[in-house]
Amino acid sequence: MTKTIFAAAAVALTLATPALASERSFKRDGVTYTYTTLDQGGARVLEGRASEGSKFRLVVRNGWVKGDVAGKPVAFRAPKSTGPLQVAQR
Repeated sequence: MTKTIFAAAAVALTLATPALASERSFKRDGVTYTYTTLDQGGARVLEGRASEGSKFRLVVRNGWVKGDVAGKPVAFRAPKSTGPLQVAQR
C-alpha cells in the first residue's frame, strides 16, 4: 500500500513538471525516493530507488501508470494533473 501511495505521489509530481533527465527526489513516511523522468515514445518514464534500497520503474501513458516497484507489478489510473507546480521562492 505504501508503495502505491509513493507511486501516486511520484506520478503527480511528474505530471506537474516538465520532463527532465535530471535526478529528483522527495520524502514520504521517512523514506527518500530519488528518480529520473524521461519522455519516451509518448510516455513518461520514471526510474529510481528508495533510500531503503528498492528500485522502481513506472510508465505513465494515456492516463494509466504501469510498471514495477520493488520487483512487484503495479498498475493504476494516473492522478489528474492540476496544472503546473508552483514553487515559492524567497
